[in-house]
Amino acid sequence: MKEDLLHFIWKNKKIPSSNLYTTTNENLQILNVGIHNNNAGPDFFNARLLINEQLWAGNVEIHCKSSDWYAHHHERDSKYQNVILHVVWEDDVAIFRKDNSAIATLELKSIIPPLVLKKYHTLFHNKESRFINCANMLRATDGFTIKNWIDRLFFERLEQKSIFVLEQLKASQYNWEKLTFVLVLRSFGLKINTESFASIAKNIDFNVIQKIRNNATKLECVLFGNAGLLGQKLHQDSYHNQLSREYKFLKNKFQLDAEGVLEPQFFRLRPSNFPTLRLSQFSALYSNTNGLFSQLMEIENLEELYKLFNISASEYWDDHYSFGKSSKKRKKRLSKNFINLIIINTILPLKFCYAKYLGNDSSDKILTIINALKAEENKIVSGFKKLGISASNAQQSQGVLQLYNNYCTAHKCLQCAIGNNILNANA
Repeated sequence: MKEDLLHFIWKNKKIPSSNLYTTTNENLQILNVGIHNNNAGPDFFNARLLINEQLWAGNVEIHCKSSDWYAHHHERDSKYQNVILHVVWEDDVAIFRKDNSAIATLELKSIIPPLVLKKYHTLFHNKESRFINCANMLRATDGFTIKNWIDRLFFERLEQKSIFVLEQLKASQYNWEKLTFVLVLRSFGLKINTESFASIAKNIDFNVIQKIRNNATKLECVLFGNAGLLGQKLHQDSYHNQLSREYKFLKNKFQLDAEGVLEPQFFRLRPSNFPTLRLSQFSALYSNTNGLFSQLMEIENLEELYKLFNISASEYWDDHYSFGKSSKKRKKRLSKNFINLIIINTILPLKFCYAKYLGNDSSDKILTIINALKAEENKIVSGFKKLGISASNAQQSQGVLQLYNNYCTAHKCLQCAIGNNILNANA
């Protein structure tokens, strides 16, 4: 037996509404189950009960066994002195408050409807062999519940991403333009070079960036130099040597120091994602905008974002992927898929946080952009599609990812609206 099931049963009133008795044979009537508490303290606040016709108002604590009260040392904790009912699966010992007064106990193991237990065990039975626990029951679940839950999970995911943004804002001394420089450069590293690019951004004094921001070559030079990509002289590569000389000058002028920077990785990357190209593309983006943060905050539709990110690496990279080695000539532009990832993972959380910082609601503006983005394509989204849940846009694919990563893989079915719908159906 798991406590989360007992919480579900109490919260959803899955016990008889009459002929209830405490373990000391006192008549019990539940007037209000209280408010579920997900933080420290009793499990339900402000419940109202009648015990032998006496009205009680207070908190409810739930455990698998009564003895868990002592195992968790609640008898010493003042937060539990207002508990009026102890709800347990098995009553194995009497419990008392700090003042030695007995606490009424309700034992559930003989009164829970068998159908609830059957559905619960079916949900978790042999879970290792299924994509998600409810795979066999998902198609019979109310479609309206699924859609509403996935829509809600998009904003839950956005809230989680905003925690990181706010942490970085504090580290940037609440300079939004500096924050944008760090976050967007970080996002250009994708999964492999995320932390490397973040270390490059944080290592350079932002005042230096502001001084050279309108010169793409100097910006590219400083980023390459601090990334450790301008090594020994290459006799057959004039551009590399030009950047090396310029970096040496700028390093002395601005007292640049690459200590602590994580070396960018090329291994296992497609050439289009090489850090050389991504740093050059970022330099073009940042030097082409007069205040990247301000422009991002003003844009309210997807097409304008695509226009802003319609940039390419500098001319040298038209026929190179790395220094000193020529390749077939083509312009190295940002792809729409790459831009979409930056919008979803960086731009929208940034816009969301800035609106909250100003005390504004940005939900509608964010929905306008995210709903215009096509759904992401990955194994998780495909797995849900096979079960009948198709994502038609990026809001829904983000909601599906949140569902899978935060509920399905963590087996939090009883905190999930879909799991609740399955257990509540005809129970």
